[in-house]
Amino acid sequence: MTACATRRPTRAAWRRVCVAALLSLGVSLGASPLAAAQDSPGASAEGLVALARTTNPAFAAERHQTQAVRERFGAAGALPDPRFQVELMDVTNTMRGGNTALLPGEVGETRYRVVQPLPGWGKRALERDAARTAAARAEAGQDAAWRTLEAQVRAVWLRYWQADREARLNGAQQRLLKSVEESALARYRNGIGSQQEVLQAQRAHAAERLAALSIAQRREGAAAALNALLGRTPDAPLALPDDPPPLPAKLDFPSLVKRVRQAHPEARAEAVGVEAARIERERTRRERQPDYAVGLTYNRPRGGQESWDLMFEVMIPLQQGVRDARERETAALSLAADARRLATETRLAGELGTAWSAWQSATDRLRLVRTSLLPQARAGRDAARAALAAGAPSSTDVFEAVLMTERQVLDTEFALLQAEAEARLALVEIGRLSGEIE
Repeated sequence: MTACATRRPTRAAWRRVCVAALLSLGVSLGASPLAAAQDSPGASAEGLVALARTTNPAFAAERHQTQAVRERFGAAGALPDPRFQVELMDVTNTMRGGNTALLPGEVGETRYRVVQPLPGWGKRALERDAARTAAARAEAGQDAAWRTLEAQVRAVWLRYWQADREARLNGAQQRLLKSVEESALARYRNGIGSQQEVLQAQRAHAAERLAALSIAQRREGAAAALNALLGRTPDAPLALPDDPPPLPAKLDFPSLVKRVRQAHPEARAEAVGVEAARIERERTRRERQPDYAVGLTYNRPRGGQESWDLMFEVMIPLQQGVRDARERETAALSLAADARRLATETRLAGELGTAWSAWQSATDRLRLVRTSLLPQARAGRDAARAALAAGAPSSTDVFEAVLMTERQVLDTEFALLQAEAEARLALVEIGRLSGEIE
């Protein structure tokens, strides 16, 4: 195909050639070409979060582990099991001149004894306190695991939602460029366009088809990640995502920091760890006090009179050097637990500050694009359309301006979607740290 000499078209010819492009420029956004099962989960993040709570295998393991720690609390502080002893006296029967025997009743004397160990005063209560703090830490760990899982589900769903909306915008762009390509070919056939215009339209259309492949890959990757979080197969069907709820107009940063320091599960777990270290230190101190045991013995001599004995036993805490070292160890562990609590609170507050900064930046950018850039792009497009409809003297330049402004509108809509996605991702991170966003 060879280029022909360009000449100025009449107004009527120009309008006939470009009517298809003008119609296509006003096409509304269509549905995503990617198929999804509408009766499957995926329409909202809330539905996926509720499903993940019961189907995610990692969180199920966390629940069972926490339940196991809770069960230990029921047995904490119980008395040790009693011991039963059988003592065979004079197994050689020397006193009676008989033969050696190893059976009760055939030796000189048989003693049956039951011994019950008794921990020192207060040790059982401390054991119960230690089990209680262990259960509290396990529950805090489960809450932290749930917050992390919930944030992962919401973040991946936002990627899924963003890819779906990008696919819709890309579809609109492809329809636009397809009509532009057809219009350029028509103009070229009618001798009012150039070969360069046709090639440019074809390259732009091919670039959008290539971008569609990348968008489809991101959407499929997000869907596979969502299915993995739900404990489903990677290719399980998901419903098309609905629009998420509106973003909050304002967030109170000081109250969020306070909630993070006081209510985040990791901070709670470290606070319980400080209490557990204190209890362990007190248990070590109580080891200086003796433990006890009581016993009851039934004596049954061979051919003699039966009798009963009562026994009382005291453990002597003689190794004080070992206990001194143990007390120093628990004191150091107590200081370490308090330092870990402070470090965790500081780290969480820092993560909140980072998420807050991302939220502020994304919302400011979203506001600028929505209230300034997008209206300006649409106003430029409308002006170019009006000039084209009025039959401006330089029709070729006006036609190129219409295409450029339409592309600017769609690119600005992409920027708006990206800013909204970043704001929502930052909000998910703020929610993970501070709890539910009101």
